Amino acid sequence: MSTEISEPDAVRRLLSRLGLGLRPGEVDTATRAGFAATLTALTTPSTADAGLAATPVPALGATIRLGKGATPEAKKARNRTSAAEGRQLGQWWLDRMAAVDAPFPERMAWFWHTHFATSIRKVKFAKLMYQQNETFRQFGRGDFRTLAQAMIVDPAMLIWLDGQGNRVGKPNENLAREFMELFSLGVGHYTENDVREAARALTGWRLNYTSDTPSFAPRAHDPGPETVLGRSASFDAAALVNLLVQEPASPKFVASRIWTRFVADTPPDAATMDRLVGAYGPGHDITALLRTAVGTAQFRDRASVLVKEPVLWLVGALRALRLPASALPQPSLKAGITGLGQVPFAPPSVGGWPAGVPWLTTAAALTRLRLAQQITAHGDITSVTSTSPTGRIDATAALLGLAGFTDRTAAALTPLASQPAQLVGLALTAPEYTVSA
Repeated sequence: MSTEISEPDAVRRLLSRLGLGLRPGEVDTATRAGFAATLTALTTPSTADAGLAATPVPALGATIRLGKGATPEAKKARNRTSAAEGRQLGQWWLDRMAAVDAPFPERMAWFWHTHFATSIRKVKFAKLMYQQNETFRQFGRGDFRTLAQAMIVDPAMLIWLDGQGNRVGKPNENLAREFMELFSLGVGHYTENDVREAARALTGWRLNYTSDTPSFAPRAHDPGPETVLGRSASFDAAALVNLLVQEPASPKFVASRIWTRFVADTPPDAATMDRLVGAYGPGHDITALLRTAVGTAQFRDRASVLVKEPVLWLVGALRALRLPASALPQPSLKAGITGLGQVPFAPPSVGGWPAGVPWLTTAAALTRLRLAQQITAHGDITSVTSTSPTGRIDATAALLGLAGFTDRTAAALTPLASQPAQLVGLALTAPEYTVSA
């Protein structure tokens, strides 16, 4: 028996993983076009996107630095403002992901947010988090080196990893360490001395609070030379990134991250890794890497099942039911994403969020059900309500972009055939929807 899924299922998987969830009718249209044409269209979106008109950027407060003499009251006030603007910005991004007609740029922005994980809880300034988000959107599908060059001096990142306090004579190693371990090379591909020397290369960068841009203070920079990964030179931030991304470990590290989030939770074999690295090439081409990854046999393997991250599950449900996140009762939305453990702009650590099975807990299932009930109460389920009870399970599968339900799931859904909202709500928590099969 073949372990390869059918062509329609491969198209469905492609839309689910490289997009943000399936809208009604999208599978049929894409299946007629075929896998290759759908992949090309999905990963080369036009610059115009009518869906964005409904998601204007929220007004965010100025980036004001509190001095050492700031009162506790002033600090509490800033924290309250930061928390409120963080929630506003998170809701804006959920609305944007639910609204876009070309989802790939937003999908990749979300991927890079999980990779270069940065939290507003330390950064404090929503405006800087928004700017970082725009950087992901602008550079997240092209040359990884360009993206890494931007991120190593990104204002939010400088605050998050203590980069702006890094100066000659007192180098802070945090940004250098995480950039090598979590962002570009991976564990085991550098030494502690490499971290110390890289930290020296990153001295001198500051945040300009007037313009919200990174600025370089030459007098705070260590002129070097430094020796990093066996290379000696007077490195600065740009030269350090050039060195890191050209290391043999870097393409494999980036390819592995793409692979585990879009293809399979088991690593590729050596031959497949060589193909991925070849596609990535000297141009560090992220989209070419991703296209090659989803063109492998492993992508079509029936066993390649990925658990949806909570945000991707939520956005997919919103897109299927044509509902903006802002239309949900805000206490329910806040409780839902907090309970599911994935709040946009607030990863738990620089390591980001987990992937896979850790999302499938009993507590998460109950939270997902409550949130699903709110979504169906406010979303568009007319395609189900307008169908006779005997056809509503199939109509629900079609609404959610699924090929169907297993006999076990169908048996659990059947008693709710006369209650469409409850039927769709329960279906949103079914295994067929909580994973990308």
